[in-house]
Amino acid sequence: MVIRRLLRYLTPHYKALKVASVVLLLATFADVVGPILVKIFLDRHLVPRSFDRQALILLGGGYLGLHFLSVGLHYRQLVRFNQIALKVIQQLRVDVFSHVQHLRLEVFDKTPTGALVSRITNDTEAIKELFVGVLVALVQNFVFLIGIFIAMFSLDIRLAAFCLVLIPAILGLMYAYRRVSTQVYRTMRQELSRLNAKLNESIQGMSIVQAMRQEKRFREEFATINNAYYQAAITNIRLESLFVRPAVDLIYTFALILVLNFFGFQSLKGPIEIGVLYAFINYLDRFFEPVNTMMQRLSQFQQSFVAAERVFELLDDDRVTGEVNTAGPPAIQNGLIEFKNVSFSYDGSSDGPTDVLQNISFTAYPGQTVALVGHTGSGKSTVANLLMRFYPVTRGEILIDGVSLSEFSNDELRTNVGLVSQDPFLFVGDIAKNIALSRPTVNVQEISEAASFVQADEFIGKLPQGFKEPIGERGATLSSGQRQLICFARTIAGNPKILVLDEATASVDTETEEAIQTALAKMRKGRTTIAIAHRLSTIQDADLILVLYRGKIVERGTHSDLLLKEGLYFKMFMMQQGTISLNQNC
Repeated sequence: MVIRRLLRYLTPHYKALKVASVVLLLATFADVVGPILVKIFLDRHLVPRSFDRQALILLGGGYLGLHFLSVGLHYRQLVRFNQIALKVIQQLRVDVFSHVQHLRLEVFDKTPTGALVSRITNDTEAIKELFVGVLVALVQNFVFLIGIFIAMFSLDIRLAAFCLVLIPAILGLMYAYRRVSTQVYRTMRQELSRLNAKLNESIQGMSIVQAMRQEKRFREEFATINNAYYQAAITNIRLESLFVRPAVDLIYTFALILVLNFFGFQSLKGPIEIGVLYAFINYLDRFFEPVNTMMQRLSQFQQSFVAAERVFELLDDDRVTGEVNTAGPPAIQNGLIEFKNVSFSYDGSSDGPTDVLQNISFTAYPGQTVALVGHTGSGKSTVANLLMRFYPVTRGEILIDGVSLSEFSNDELRTNVGLVSQDPFLFVGDIAKNIALSRPTVNVQEISEAASFVQADEFIGKLPQGFKEPIGERGATLSSGQRQLICFARTIAGNPKILVLDEATASVDTETEEAIQTALAKMRKGRTTIAIAHRLSTIQDADLILVLYRGKIVERGTHSDLLLKEGLYFKMFMMQQGTISLNQNC
């Protein structure tokens, strides 16, 4: 199955592969004919001492010409096969990366980032060797072996038939090596993936590692994984040291002894041709040369095969976002949002205690602001994740404008639902590119207007290059508040019909927050807004406030209504105002 899928990637390059194969056949023909010319020289000229100058010139010139021709053809076929291999891997990497981009967030929750990076980079690089080294070597050596057997049969049928007996022994050796090495290579790839995952985790959390003095612990954990990879590699080397060269050389030694014995017994019956003896020994040596090469390539084949299994396992992961493929998917017109008895569990269990949301029902009408408040872990951000379709809704239903969320295309949903999360994320580039995000509808003027709208133009104007100021990975050179303002501008520039604000002002100072709240008040007009907040002061003007506790809506109403009830919302509000203590609240 894996080989069949890899061959599909070769189909677009069939013509180039055919040309490269023809060149390879010609190069192999040149390699095979050389010993025949030497045999003719020995038997017709050297042994009978009949030196025909013209014939010798032709033989010598032909032999040199074949060598030059072989060099040129081998260069040509090597370049062509490498071009094909690189194009195949280029397309495979794009396919894997594209597929990963469409996986649901639950995949990234359970799979370390380094493990995914390892499959996209290291494993695809290992597959490249299958086309660059293994495929070329197998085709070349297979054709070479056929040519050698043809030459052997033309010299002596009995001896050539005897050499055919060697093939089952060699195939058996290859089969045995492949069986015992598969698990070793699979372990090696898994340990390399763990190594990359640990390295990625350490680098991403380097500030915490250093601040908490965890260098020694991480070094020991990294060394443990590294040692496991080392042990797997040593096991692989032992297998190669046994199967790849020594075992083949042993078979070659027995074959050479038998061939020499055959000619020895033949010499007792009468004279033998020196040229035939030379040609047979030469061909026998050439016969085992490609066998040795194929055994060495078999090691690469095993690595490539295991790597391909891992890559296609990732490609076959069907946990993708619900993209609509039907013609004419619906469009978001008004922004009416309805949650109907939605329950959700991140582990996929339907068991009640594991649910982070339980029977959530509410309606957000167009132009309204619905705020979600509650203690940490109450399920507020999960509501936003489900609305953005980062996770599938399996129990209950979410509707937009009366249409199920699953019916909308990803483009329609992500274009008209703008998200500002509590963790502001910026890409490598400059500020303008981070606001525009290559959206063709966002021009330079709209970038400037969006930045001005969220009060970000003030600090951007103080930067040396303004909107062209370079931004490093995750915007590390900017403060958390500045990164959040750029994320606000990014969302506003897209002009969405629905806003999802997940702790959107958590990283800005009080003065900036007041300015943003003023801007958001204007922006919310005509747009449905789902606002998640810990600071209750930021959502007092919401049309509807939902109070969540352990995944359930325990209170709902406006700010003034909830204060009059003197329930959980009242206690949270008074605690933030400093009127009551945490112990009183509990």
